[in-house]
Amino acid sequence: MLALLLAPIYLVVNIYVLRWAFRFIDACFQRRRTKWIKAFFTAVYAFICLAPLISFLLPQTAVKRSIAQAGNFWMGTFLYLVLIILMLDLIRVIMKRLTFTQKLIHGSSKIFILTGCAVIIAAAGISLYGTYNARQIQMTRYSVEIPSESMSGKSMKIVLAADLHLGYSIGYKQVEKMVNMINEAKPDLVCLSGDIFDNYYEALDNPEKIREALSGINSKYGVYACYGNHDYEEEILAGFTFDSEEYVYIGDKMRKLLYDAGIRTLEDESVLIDDSFYLVGRKDYSSRKKSGSGRMNPEELLGGLDLEKPVIVMDHQPRELQELAAAGADMDLCGHTHDGQMFPGNLMTSLIWENSCGYLKKGEMHNIVTSGAGIFGPYMRVGTKSEIVEIDVKFL
Repeated sequence: MLALLLAPIYLVVNIYVLRWAFRFIDACFQRRRTKWIKAFFTAVYAFICLAPLISFLLPQTAVKRSIAQAGNFWMGTFLYLVLIILMLDLIRVIMKRLTFTQKLIHGSSKIFILTGCAVIIAAAGISLYGTYNARQIQMTRYSVEIPSESMSGKSMKIVLAADLHLGYSIGYKQVEKMVNMINEAKPDLVCLSGDIFDNYYEALDNPEKIREALSGINSKYGVYACYGNHDYEEEILAGFTFDSEEYVYIGDKMRKLLYDAGIRTLEDESVLIDDSFYLVGRKDYSSRKKSGSGRMNPEELLGGLDLEKPVIVMDHQPRELQELAAAGADMDLCGHTHDGQMFPGNLMTSLIWENSCGYLKKGEMHNIVTSGAGIFGPYMRVGTKSEIVEIDVKFL
């Protein structure tokens, strides 16, 4: 529904950009023989801005994958193109109202040509940087202390990864890179906190190689995962899902790939590991809306556990932090937010989430939210980073 509501806005903004481009073309060619140039540019621009819709409508082929990837790149470029143009138009309006700058901009095609070139260079530069930055996965490290008589004096290394979003943008090569980084950390426990897939299993470039790479993760206590809101097989267009009377479910092929890779998924389940500590995986917050199956509240989920032992929770979305802390969780490992992924998104997520990225201590519970190892939508990261998290845990 939201996609349909935003479609007219997207259309209007594209007309605004197209009109700005026409002015640039007129300035460059001094309005001589620009009719055909504008017609060609409009056709190319229309195809690019409609690439997400075109890929959505095409059957699953290599062509669909290429157009989907182009559409993902365009959405990021479009964001910065619009922001830069709006900023320059605002400056232009201000300059028109200042006496000493009115003559400078009035009727000056040279200035507009230079401005247009600056817009193109800036948008392209930010987009290329964002694409490069998205591929540079970093290791972020935290150290936490958990009081525990049963494990006093012991330590453990946990590696947390989330939001891989395996699909059109993230393929087996990136997975292999992630796995190598995880193994280099020599973890005792690996936790994948949701959004492992990007809604379409068929979008995976090579499922067998992805399975093979994931099965190569080495850890003392194994690899565990919980599901996120994008691990459901459902129609999605430019990041938006469509309301339906029918429920959607976590894909059977997705489940099988993780099972075959030796990754155990926990859905409102807990497991006692090495008779020393509990690992709990929550169903995603969206599960009731998507599949009609709600999740347990923290008190129900942790109520039967021996709270003398440490309790580590995986929850895709960093919600109900106070409730988890009150129920006895010692650590809560989350993802989902991407830290906004692209500026100014990171400013918005910090207003929405109590902990949009990084570390927060809630009561006696440690909450860690990762910005994610992969990306969603535009294959870019601007003002944020792709990361895997290493957590050194000391038990007191």
